[in-house]
Amino acid sequence: MTNAVSIRKATPDDIAQIRQFILELAIYEKAEHEVEASEADLHNTLFGPGATAHCVMCESNGSAIGFAVYFFNYSTWQGRNGLYLEDLYVSVASRGMGAGKALLQHLAKIAVENNCGRFEWSVLDWNKPAIDFYESLGAKPKSEWLGYRMDGQTLIDFANNG
Repeated sequence: MTNAVSIRKATPDDIAQIRQFILELAIYEKAEHEVEASEADLHNTLFGPGATAHCVMCESNGSAIGFAVYFFNYSTWQGRNGLYLEDLYVSVASRGMGAGKALLQHLAKIAVENNCGRFEWSVLDWNKPAIDFYESLGAKPKSEWLGYRMDGQTLIDFANNG
């Protein structure tokens, strides 16, 4: 048996596996309690009309071992789209066989094919193995920029009341 990996576009038949990978990633990131997405939510946002997020699956020997979810953003400074990697996950048992690098290379090719000026993602500041991996590929951390978020009731209240 070979441990070669392959990457393909996700299909609606992958929804249960995608959700399982999301849960596994959330557990690793100590945030399982924050996962709200149901299979129906994922189906609508990845495959429904007007879906703007995309997903690819990573397989080895015919079995799913990981996934990546991405979307296109925009840089006014470059006047070009960018590709933003929302999540990348490879199952614990399948790490070390090149799946993460294969997923990133696949997304880099999508970015280049779509004339994107950037390929960006975020990583938790405590995730040293991921940081070391990304830097080994030539990725550089952004400096000077802080990420901000508004969600839940705060988002609703702000949208409705300013």
